[in-house]
Amino acid sequence: MIEPSRWVEPLGRTFPRMTALATGLALLAGVASGCGSSGSSSTTLPASEPASTLAPIHGKYSPTIDPANFVSTIDNRYWPLKPGTAYHYKGVRGTTPQRDDEIVTHQTKQILGITCTVVRDTVSQHGNPVERTFDYYAQDQQGNVWYMGEKSLEKQHGRFVTASDSWQSGVKGGQPGIIMPANPQPGDKYRQEYYPPGKALDEAHVLKTNGKVKVPSGSYQHVLVTSEFSPLEPQTEQKYYVAGLGEAAERVVKGHHEEFQLVSATH
Repeated sequence: MIEPSRWVEPLGRTFPRMTALATGLALLAGVASGCGSSGSSSTTLPASEPASTLAPIHGKYSPTIDPANFVSTIDNRYWPLKPGTAYHYKGVRGTTPQRDDEIVTHQTKQILGITCTVVRDTVSQHGNPVERTFDYYAQDQQGNVWYMGEKSLEKQHGRFVTASDSWQSGVKGGQPGIIMPANPQPGDKYRQEYYPPGKALDEAHVLKTNGKVKVPSGSYQHVLVTSEFSPLEPQTEQKYYVAGLGEAAERVVKGHHEEFQLVSATH
């Protein structure tokens, strides 16, 4: 991922991310007014440790992963992943228009004994795909969504090949990180992925939970805003997450010119 942000030409990005608008514009309107579904279960969950403790950014990194502590449904309010949901983003990298289409598939993948949801992310330029990524996510009982790995494909000489920053938890030093905490709070800092051989070391800092954002799909308040970056890359992104919807926008605030906005979400 940055989360990860990788372009083949020029550089790529992945929106980690989201949920269905089961009733189309009606649900979008509900979210915008703060009345949309949170996507969270009504069941009382065990208290969760802070993401900064579960996936620390400093010191030796070895998160505790117990398959018995994971559930089959990803319904985190800021990162709901309902199979069949499609997210469509438009954006620009430099001066080149780009499109990003993400599908929460019905496929799963077993990683560290955990059943992970597979999200397919395709970045296109001039109508042609230039990168395709399969991201693997899983949610624990406390509501934290873990990033368990990715298979990143980049286009070379007209065909897709596996990129060097593809990784999987438990393989060649790969360790999972948290893509979205159960209860993000301003000041939280946590690791999103850990794979030194492929230089996948993204981190996130929570800036605020009362932000605002306006994108083609609507205007939203009470938005979670994070700063996401890798210590190995000279750029920083801000991402905007809407409860009951998922990621609505991201933009590079330090580094090259890059910005993406949610156009629509369908189920």
